[in-house]
Amino acid sequence: MSLFGNIYYGKRVLVTGHNGFKGSWLSLWLTELGAEIAGIALAPDTRHSHWSSLNLAVDDYHCDIRNADKIKKLIKSIKPEIVFHLAAQPLVRRSYQAPVETWSTNVMGTVNVLEACRDTPSVQAIVIITTDKCYANHETSIGYREGDRLGGHHPYSASKAGSELVADSYRKSFFGKGANALLASARAGNVIGGGDWSEDRLIPDLIRAMIEKKSLEIRNPAAIRPWQHVLEPISGYLVLGQRLLMGHRDAADPWNFGPSNEANQSVTEVLKNFKRSFNCLNWHETKNCQPHETKLLHLDSSKAHKKLNWYPIWTINTSIRKTAEWYEQWLINQVIISEKQLSSYISDAIEANADWVNP
Repeated sequence: MSLFGNIYYGKRVLVTGHNGFKGSWLSLWLTELGAEIAGIALAPDTRHSHWSSLNLAVDDYHCDIRNADKIKKLIKSIKPEIVFHLAAQPLVRRSYQAPVETWSTNVMGTVNVLEACRDTPSVQAIVIITTDKCYANHETSIGYREGDRLGGHHPYSASKAGSELVADSYRKSFFGKGANALLASARAGNVIGGGDWSEDRLIPDLIRAMIEKKSLEIRNPAAIRPWQHVLEPISGYLVLGQRLLMGHRDAADPWNFGPSNEANQSVTEVLKNFKRSFNCLNWHETKNCQPHETKLLHLDSSKAHKKLNWYPIWTINTSIRKTAEWYEQWLINQVIISEKQLSSYISDAIEANADWVNP
């Protein structure tokens, strides 16, 4: 079987934020693809760590991406051929508490990584990972497209819009025609899956509440989000990286990698679905005043469908079930089933005739 045209086999790949939720799953998949991986990130800041549990053979560097000089020296020494930039301050509520950290990490951190890539001749492709929250949200049911206006109410979404503007500026100024590297950005939906232990995220919060035998306090039960399993956008990132490494200049653009329309569900709907696996789960709405968060957010991924032939593989029900299975195995048997679930996802992709799989 050939995945992504075997293009990652033997490639020197840099993943910033490799020890985070998405970064650890991406590193796992790249390991399975035979890549030589280096990672740059801060030390994990949660009690449990998916990254540490995987025990992958990755060159692990701890460095703050806000340190421009150190990042430049480190990336030049690593000599990556492709860079997946995921390192960020990724939490909405934390952005209210630490706006300067959020802005400096998400905007200037991206600048520092791109400056380092500009100064590293080995780099052929760069994928900047942002978020669906980079769009100026008007609370409409129409899915946002890549050409829609960027913006944000809170520091997290606004800073991610800023990182998209940085990527666009560098693409036009330094990574255009004649440049050694191609640059693209990727925007995903609300990602779920096993191994997420972040604060103020729905699934990790409910797992902690269950462990502590408490009712989960939720902020916005009616808020609608485009939910998807973590492996869905990662498959999109890998497709995008493949096209860039192959020299497809039309891929050097922003891309949405969101779920199908049926996955646009409210927080309450997701909790009810999750309760099928964990019947002891209970929740209640907070009575405390909360900072602003959008109530309705949809993504339109038709561009990725048409031009990259990328489509989601798992339904929302499957994504929630797989997420529940991961935590169930961790809670009951202290077993990490990430490799097994990756294999299951690939098998389902083969059955669905996904374009990135060539048996």
